[in-house]
Amino acid sequence: MRIGLYPGTFDPVTNGHLDIIGRAVKLVDKLVIGVAVNIGKGPLFTLEERVATLKHETAHLTKIAQIEVRPFDTLLMYFAREVGAQMIVRGLRAVADFEYEFQMTAMNQQLDREIETVFLMADPRHQAIASRLVKEIAALGGDVHKFVPPGVADQLLAKLKK
Repeated sequence: MRIGLYPGTFDPVTNGHLDIIGRAVKLVDKLVIGVAVNIGKGPLFTLEERVATLKHETAHLTKIAQIEVRPFDTLLMYFAREVGAQMIVRGLRAVADFEYEFQMTAMNQQLDREIETVFLMADPRHQAIASRLVKEIAALGGDVHKFVPPGVADQLLAKLKK
């Protein structure tokens, strides 16, 4: 069984994330979506909310491959081994992403040479989308409906009104 791991903070999950997930399930028999605790980033959504949202937004893809959404708070390579992943799936939007991902991949290879990293280029429609920017747009009263699924936009707006 080919198992892939797509890690991220997903705060919130965006159309860009969902595009990568939708393409990644075509490459594997099972995709584990690893939701990083990542307290350092100061997430707006709780870990439980992010996991629940990803389960909801990816439910239709289970016809293509098995999907498991799991939180993790360990080193990525430890988590990859724990779930039996042969590959880590990463999305690339721009040159800045490549520089960061290049370094991460090199370090991850030092930790475990058996786990490959596979890069998927972001769809041009989603290249500018970043969770951080979506939160900023929403906080300043902008419309985020073209960047996130409708339910996520509603959750985001409700969260910001509190």
